[in-house]
Amino acid sequence: MRRPERVADILREEISQIIGYELEDQRLTMVTVTDVRLSDNLRDARVFVTIAGDEKEHKLALTALRHAAPYVRKQLGLSLNLPRTPEIHFVRDHVEEDGERIDKLLHEIEQEWEGHGKDEG
Repeated sequence: MRRPERVADILREEISQIIGYELEDQRLTMVTVTDVRLSDNLRDARVFVTIAGDEKEHKLALTALRHAAPYVRKQLGLSLNLPRTPEIHFVRDHVEEDGERIDKLLHEIEQEWEGHGKDEG
């Protein structure tokens, strides 16, 4: 595993802990850190998060996360032995939502196929 990938895994764990246990913001109770991707020079980290709830709750949580980014970065600097702590950029992860949409489409296609099979048989 390359160094950026190893560091990203460590960052994902640390950031999850910080969000879950140190940030006392009600808007962040349904936030899950799914992935961290580092730039090759390790100066920037995109932190992907999923957020349970509706679109309004997603926006509120992302606003809270972006506001907390300097604190999260400071805590990472204190807990990790890195030459330079990366800038933290929170990004909404759409993978789960896309998966649900694909499951729904596949189910619709399956229903359509079953309907056609009965009509022709």
